[in-house]
Amino acid sequence: MTVAVLAAIMLPAKADEIGVSEDAILFGQAAALEGPSSTLGQRMRQGIVAAFTEINAKGGVHGRKLQLISRDDGYDPDRSLAQTLRLIEDEKVFALIGAVGTPTAVATIPITSARNVPFIGPFSGAEFLRDFELANVVNIRASYGAEAEAWVKHLTEDRHFTRIAIFYQDDSFGRDGLSGVKRALARRGLELAAEGTFERNTRAVASAWRTIKRVEPEAIVMVGTYGPCAEFIKLAHRSGANPTFVNISFVGAVALAKELGPEGEGVVVTQVVPFPWDRSLKLVADYQAAQTAFDPALTPNFVALEGYIAGRLAAAALEQAGPQPTRASLLRTINDVGRFDISGSTITVGMRMLDAPPKVFLTVIQKDGTFKAVDRL
Repeated sequence: MTVAVLAAIMLPAKADEIGVSEDAILFGQAAALEGPSSTLGQRMRQGIVAAFTEINAKGGVHGRKLQLISRDDGYDPDRSLAQTLRLIEDEKVFALIGAVGTPTAVATIPITSARNVPFIGPFSGAEFLRDFELANVVNIRASYGAEAEAWVKHLTEDRHFTRIAIFYQDDSFGRDGLSGVKRALARRGLELAAEGTFERNTRAVASAWRTIKRVEPEAIVMVGTYGPCAEFIKLAHRSGANPTFVNISFVGAVALAKELGPEGEGVVVTQVVPFPWDRSLKLVADYQAAQTAFDPALTPNFVALEGYIAGRLAAAALEQAGPQPTRASLLRTINDVGRFDISGSTITVGMRMLDAPPKVFLTVIQKDGTFKAVDRL
């Protein structure tokens, strides 16, 4: 055996991958941390950091602590592109995690895919992110199409509604939701009664309400964030209308309930994570404990739970990828394994999602602003 080979065996393993040092692995997040949709990015960050803090307290992954750098993109595609480039090129992160939004993902996916940077747990159900050609994207949540199917199934089968309108954000996110609703209605021989739109990062919803109210809809499905959706519901109530309102998970359910106050009673929100108050689930109990350890002032939240699951999944995949992780080996591990046990709950990713798609849950806001999980409307 040569001296060089012997020396190599005796030396500690070195980390040669970008974002991986001897004692840490660096993740980056570009998300709305300020501005009208900031609660979404902040809650995703809180969940991820809670997961990383929990993992690090147990020694990290193969002796390395997980660290997160978060940058504010204001839910704006141009800013998201700039912040993502900054994270990859200047901060030299190993992977991206917890990005928020569809229009922002449309802007950033080309550069992350070209560099094969893992894009883990984006807070978006957009169909384009589920293209298996995007080998660097790791989805955890159900698609917006799946949520739309759940809405339409319950509105038509439980409530026997036929006049269903849509209020949506006029961009790639809103149009993705619109397509899903149209497909779900078409499967039942129905069409939308009316469509109303609003501009991203605004609360300019009056024009949309004027368009929609003419058809006197029995239900209005909503594809937007908590601010404009709350504004729209309040405007409808002030006009004397009281249709069933159904919101997409991306809305930020807890923030929506807070904005609506007493007017939130009966508003439906679909969810793509388990009920964050159900401590009978070990995953939820662990999430609550981790969040409390990180910040005792925080309360359970759907978005934060999603961030926590993303953080735990990243750690579980890194554990299996071995002591010398690379971006390629992490993605290979995620796709090859496909099923990860996170505190007793199975999280399915990659091609395995085709056989075991993520679940969609129905929740209804109560008079006091809390949520009730329901199987039927």
